[in-house]
Amino acid sequence: MNINKKQIKQKGFTLIEILVVIGIIGILATVVLVAVNPSRQFKQARDSQRVANVNTILNAIGQNIADHEGMVFCDGTVRTLPQGIHYGISSGLSIDGINLADCLIPEYLPKLPHEPGNTSAYYINEDDYFTGYSLYVDTGGRITISAAGEIQPDISVTR
Repeated sequence: MNINKKQIKQKGFTLIEILVVIGIIGILATVVLVAVNPSRQFKQARDSQRVANVNTILNAIGQNIADHEGMVFCDGTVRTLPQGIHYGISSGLSIDGINLADCLIPEYLPKLPHEPGNTSAYYINEDDYFTGYSLYVDTGGRITISAAGEIQPDISVTR
């Protein structure tokens, strides 16, 4: 029985073929991990929630002011928001005696939204809350609500 060398076939892969496939898999895995970076995705989601919360608070304040002819109506009293001072929106730091929750809840908001990802931000009731957001009224009467973002350095909306 004579066996030609041409009839014998080798089975398996060469070392070069295996290394090329491993290299391609490594490059694809790196691209996928960069594209689907979960940490960045969560930061973007929290920043989006901050933008929505800032808009919600500002819309509620604007609606309160629109309903009461340019003045803020809080707890049965018409008030004016002081200008030129930054205030944190919390129950411990009232704005010249104005508790913002009394102005907005329950007519304009069911509860004050608080900053996501901030473990110290919370809302229990109208007398106990810390939103993590700040309020500023400029000398022209324009109101700005702002927050510190994780990807965007400053999140603020002015009306």
